[in-house]
Amino acid sequence: MKSLVALLLAFTTTLVVAQDSNPARTPADGPFVPDAVLPGGQVLSLYSPDSPLLNQERIHEAEKYNTTGKYDRLLNTLNIHNPTIEVHLAENRQNNGAAVIVAPGGGHKILWVGPEGYDLVPFFAEHGVSTIVLRNRLRVDGYEPTTDAVNDTFQAIRIVRAHAEEWQLDPAKIGVVGFSAGAELSAPTALFFDEFQEAHADNSDPLANVSPRPDFVGLVYPGPTPFTRNPETSIPKNCPPSFIVCAGSDDKVHAIWADEYFSPMLKAGVPNLEMHIYAHGGHGGSIRPRTGGPFATWPDRFLDWFTDLGFLAKPGEPTKAAKDVAAYSGKR
Repeated sequence: MKSLVALLLAFTTTLVVAQDSNPARTPADGPFVPDAVLPGGQVLSLYSPDSPLLNQERIHEAEKYNTTGKYDRLLNTLNIHNPTIEVHLAENRQNNGAAVIVAPGGGHKILWVGPEGYDLVPFFAEHGVSTIVLRNRLRVDGYEPTTDAVNDTFQAIRIVRAHAEEWQLDPAKIGVVGFSAGAELSAPTALFFDEFQEAHADNSDPLANVSPRPDFVGLVYPGPTPFTRNPETSIPKNCPPSFIVCAGSDDKVHAIWADEYFSPMLKAGVPNLEMHIYAHGGHGGSIRPRTGGPFATWPDRFLDWFTDLGFLAKPGEPTKAAKDVAAYSGKR
């Protein structure tokens, strides 16, 4: 495990808060890795510096940051060529061992790592749940979301699970919650984990034997899912449970995409699906209280679902989610 940690940890650099003000570094300086945004955070690169999956000509480039307005921390970022995760371990994580990898949205043009990433840290920590904020590669920087960014998400799952013992996490309680474009990354993780593992089974990969399957998936006002592109997308027999939420008529397109994910899963009998389509609420907003209305309460509904499935129970105890998946898998 120590060798794995040494492989995954990388250099840190000073956080610069004005967009376009980060100076590019030379290749000799090594891959760019951001400082932790929140106190106590640990930043890990998703890949080794010499990984063929990275654009070696650009991994040294600094990200471009923005902290406009009254927001008191990093608002969004882009120019991500060395994708990372920022790990925030909850103080009371020994109570349940659960961890949520958060995939921010931004239309694949930027990452709203502030409201759809770091704002989730204190929310989950209050319940003893650790939060990992993903900084994946973006289309605007020359990458393909359905492959590069989805692979970044799978890699994040493997890294967190590989560190589960060291970080005092339950390896059976690691999932992904994605917002908007980030949900375009969380949705495929519920469907294509076997394909990813098969494609990354080389013995030279230190994570080859670590499962990329999430134990739960969240889609918050999601972008198009694999079912949008192919309604006949195959659903694995051990598909994890999903929580889907969106506003309705005033976020119609995203609500339709939410339903396109929910309906085939429901028809297939996947256990523990839960979807909330609210009458109004618009797009975005993360967990902010908004201006009132039922949509503002969706985080409470997520916690209801999360608790009911056993993810807040003691570490090591089989969850209701896992038992139901096993029963469903045995019927297919």
